Amino acid sequence: MTIPVVDSETYVEKLRQAWRPGGEKVLAFYEHRVGAICKDSKLMLMLWDDHLVHRGDAVFETMKWVDRKMYQLDAHLKRMQRSGSAIFLAPPCSIEEVREITMEVARAAGTDLGLVRILLGRGPGGFGIDPTECPVPSMYVVAYAFKPKPETYWSEGVTTFRTGIPAKQSWIATIKSTDYLPNVLMKREALEKGYDYPLCFDAQNFLAEGATENVCLVDAAGTLVVPELTSALAGTTLMRAIELLGDELPVAFRKVGEGEIYNAREVIILGTTGDAVAAVRYNGKPIHDVKPGPVARRMRELLQADLRENGEPL
Repeated sequence: MTIPVVDSETYVEKLRQAWRPGGEKVLAFYEHRVGAICKDSKLMLMLWDDHLVHRGDAVFETMKWVDRKMYQLDAHLKRMQRSGSAIFLAPPCSIEEVREITMEVARAAGTDLGLVRILLGRGPGGFGIDPTECPVPSMYVVAYAFKPKPETYWSEGVTTFRTGIPAKQSWIATIKSTDYLPNVLMKREALEKGYDYPLCFDAQNFLAEGATENVCLVDAAGTLVVPELTSALAGTTLMRAIELLGDELPVAFRKVGEGEIYNAREVIILGTTGDAVAAVRYNGKPIHDVKPGPVARRMRELLQADLRENGEPL
């Protein structure tokens, strides 16, 4: 086989003609090295020697906007800064600039509804593991289509199961890094077994989190019980929901054994795209009366109202 060696113009044209699965979902994107927003998904590329790509040396955040209102942008940016600090990584510009770039990319998408992701990487410079290869961090911001689940997701509830993938070690679980291989394997197992959400457990057999969501439960006494956030990421949706609930019910952060899931009045899955959704079965067995409960409904109501009232207009 003879592979042609071509000039830059020919290569770019071949690139434009190459198959690009999922390209129709990309609405707008920005690379800090280029300093411009583009909407041609075939040009949405990352440098191969960026340590983000071949080492997973990066952090990220994903936000949503609904009715042209961005939700919890500052909470996500603060967590990105915490995650970046944990791996000695800072953006290539001020956090105020990151914020405005994110909003501009979302505006350029031109839709009422969407998701925007910030990827902050170690940067290009080599194929080794030494971070000093990379003189300048990289930053990519992409806006893409968001298709919410059907309303039956909330009215009927979802299913969960115990995944065979263990929770991440505490020191890495609390960092929102791009090293998501365990999360991917959890999702793959859920698809194979026909469940909506996987739940993982730590080395001491305590409940940790889902593949990309937090989990909490309402116990028999009516307390909202949140698994200790030692082997799980502190979700912006979870923390905001608890804040919005205020004094409506008691809240306890503590270790949660698997048996408590079976005995719970409610099990609730929380995340950016789904807000709060009730799990009505675990490992094929019913949770309480197999119906979404009042706390899950209340959390979703509060989160939706919060977005309408406090979301930042694009």
